[in-house]
Amino acid sequence: MKILIGFFLCFGAGSAFAQDYIVFHSPTGNIQCALYGGDYAGVRCDMAQLTPTYTTMPEGCEFDWGSSFGLDPNSRKGYLACVSDVVADSAGLELGYGEEVTLAGITCQSEKTGLTCINPAGHGFTLSKAKQKLF
Repeated sequence: MKILIGFFLCFGAGSAFAQDYIVFHSPTGNIQCALYGGDYAGVRCDMAQLTPTYTTMPEGCEFDWGSSFGLDPNSRKGYLACVSDVVADSAGLELGYGEEVTLAGITCQSEKTGLTCINPAGHGFTLSKAKQKLF
C-alpha cells in the first residue's frame, strides 16, 4: 500500500497554508521519523534500540550520535546524524509493513525487515534493530 504525503492545503481567512512535515513510526515503535518539505526538506529517523553498525562519531559532533540517521533530497548518501533532540511523536502515523510515505522527493518504506528511506537519486539508508546501512 502506498501513502502519498504531499502538500495539504488548509483554508482559513482566505489564505492557503502548506503542511510540509509529517512524523511516523514503525509498527514496533522502535524507529521514529520526521519527514520535512520546504526549505529544510529531508528525513531524520531515530532508533530506540539497535545494535550499532556505525561506531565512529561524526566529525565535530558535540551531541548524541549513533542512533539517528538523516537524508536530504540531494544527499549523495544517507548520514549518521548528530542530534540534541528527538523526533518521536506519539501522535505520528504508524507506517505499517508494506506501506510507504513520500514527501519532497524522499520515500520511506516500512517492511518487516526494516525501514528504508531513499531520495530521488536513489541514495539513503536502511534501518533495522540488527543493522543500519547508509548508501
